[in-house]
Amino acid sequence: MAVERRKYTEEFKREAVGLMETSGKAIAEIARDLGINDNNRYRWRELYGSQRPSVTNGSVAEMEAELKRLRREVEVLRQERDILKKAMSIVSRSQP
Repeated sequence: MAVERRKYTEEFKREAVGLMETSGKAIAEIARDLGINDNNRYRWRELYGSQRPSVTNGSVAEMEAELKRLRREVEVLRQERDILKKAMSIVSRSQP
């Protein structure tokens, strides 16, 4: 007797992964409630999970712009940190 495989729509898979990420319940519990086996659960999380960045032609430019912005921000923060270090050393020297 052959076991019939269940077929899930892409929308169902995305919603299931979203539920796993946002519900606060244990992932195994949600998977059991939805009738999803472990292999599907892990595979869907890799394909549709928010932790996986999706790279398309449109988003590559956005990611590069974000990277450039973050690098500028890091440089500003480093400069601010250096100024604060110098100020602390000046203040600590002037106090008896």
